[in-house]
Amino acid sequence: MPRVAATPITPPDQHLVTAREAIEPLYEKLELQMESLVLAAALEAGWPPDEATEALAALRLQDALSTLGRTS
Repeated sequence: MPRVAATPITPPDQHLVTAREAIEPLYEKLELQMESLVLAAALEAGWPPDEATEALAALRLQDALSTLGRTS
Protein backbone atom coordinates (compact mmCIF):
# COMPACT_ATOMS: atom_id res chain seq x y z
CA MET A 1 0.00 0.00 0.00
CA PRO A 2 1.45 3.43 -0.93
CA ARG A 3 2.31 5.77 1.89
CA VAL A 4 1.13 9.36 1.87
CA ALA A 5 3.29 11.97 3.51
CA ALA A 6 1.59 13.95 6.24
CA THR A 7 0.72 17.52 5.29
CA PRO A 8 2.06 19.96 7.84
CA ILE A 9 -0.46 22.32 9.40
CA THR A 10 0.71 25.92 9.70
CA PRO A 11 0.06 27.29 13.20
CA PRO A 12 -2.11 30.45 13.37
CA ASP A 13 0.83 32.62 14.42
CA GLN A 14 2.73 31.68 11.26
CA HIS A 15 0.00 32.39 8.69
CA LEU A 16 0.93 34.81 5.95
CA VAL A 17 -2.37 36.69 6.27
CA THR A 18 -4.87 37.02 9.07
CA ALA A 19 -8.35 35.56 8.78
CA ARG A 20 -9.70 39.10 8.45
CA GLU A 21 -7.33 39.87 5.58
CA ALA A 22 -8.36 36.66 3.87
CA ILE A 23 -12.13 37.23 4.05
CA GLU A 24 -12.31 41.03 3.83
CA PRO A 25 -12.31 41.25 -0.01
CA LEU A 26 -15.14 38.74 -0.27
CA TYR A 27 -17.09 40.47 2.51
CA GLU A 28 -16.77 43.83 0.75
CA LYS A 29 -17.81 42.33 -2.59
CA LEU A 30 -20.89 40.71 -1.04
CA GLU A 31 -21.75 43.94 0.79
CA LEU A 32 -21.65 45.91 -2.48
CA GLN A 33 -23.80 43.30 -4.23
CA MET A 34 -26.34 43.37 -1.40
CA GLU A 35 -26.51 47.15 -1.41
CA SER A 36 -27.02 47.20 -5.17
CA LEU A 37 -29.84 44.65 -4.93
CA VAL A 38 -31.55 46.48 -2.06
CA LEU A 39 -31.32 49.85 -3.82
CA ALA A 40 -32.58 48.36 -7.08
CA ALA A 41 -35.55 46.80 -5.28
CA ALA A 42 -36.34 50.09 -3.54
CA LEU A 43 -36.21 51.99 -6.84
CA GLU A 44 -38.44 49.37 -8.50
CA ALA A 45 -40.90 49.83 -5.65
CA GLY A 46 -41.03 53.54 -6.46
CA TRP A 47 -38.75 55.04 -3.82
CA PRO A 48 -36.83 58.16 -4.89
CA PRO A 49 -33.09 57.40 -5.12
CA ASP A 50 -32.14 59.80 -2.31
CA GLU A 51 -34.71 58.29 0.09
CA ALA A 52 -33.64 54.75 -0.78
CA THR A 53 -30.00 55.65 -0.16
CA GLU A 54 -30.83 57.32 3.16
CA ALA A 55 -32.95 54.33 4.26
CA LEU A 56 -30.12 51.94 3.46
CA ALA A 57 -27.65 54.12 5.35
CA ALA A 58 -30.01 54.17 8.35
CA LEU A 59 -30.29 50.38 8.26
CA ARG A 60 -26.50 50.04 8.11
CA LEU A 61 -26.14 52.38 11.09
CA GLN A 62 -28.81 50.51 13.07
CA ASP A 63 -27.07 47.21 12.30
CA ALA A 64 -23.68 48.58 13.36
CA LEU A 65 -25.08 49.94 16.60
CA SER A 66 -26.83 46.65 17.27
CA THR A 67 -23.59 44.78 16.71
CA LEU A 68 -21.88 47.07 19.21
CA GLY A 69 -24.75 46.60 21.67
CA ARG A 70 -25.75 50.26 21.59
CA THR A 71 -29.33 50.11 20.38
CA SER A 72 -31.97 52.10 22.17
